[in-house]
Amino acid sequence: MLVMASKLKQLQSKATLASEFLSKHGTTYYKQLLEQNKQYIQEPATVEKCNELSKQLFYTRLASLPSRNESFWKELNHVKDLWKNRKDLHVEQVGIASLFGLECFAWFCAGEIIGRGFTFTGYYV
Repeated sequence: MLVMASKLKQLQSKATLASEFLSKHGTTYYKQLLEQNKQYIQEPATVEKCNELSKQLFYTRLASLPSRNESFWKELNHVKDLWKNRKDLHVEQVGIASLFGLECFAWFCAGEIIGRGFTFTGYYV
């Protein structure tokens, strides 16, 4: 119970610091962000325009599925060909593939640690 109270106190102090930082710098950051990306802002910013843009994004992504599917199968066939001819692989190619696999595993582990609440030993029960 005492540990939970100290964690709550730490969380409150961090939230207070974050709130103070945002109150001092939030408006400046917001204005700077809008200025840098003004070419993407649609005028007038109405509900109808936002709905239209939302539908455009959805259907554009939906229309891109066949080309994405085709790219996926090309990549998969390339990996199959590499596996069939694995005796012809160079050390560099095997090393790059190993590093990629290791990176994927590291990101998985990082996600698990974050999901457990930044603990290495297990979940809080």
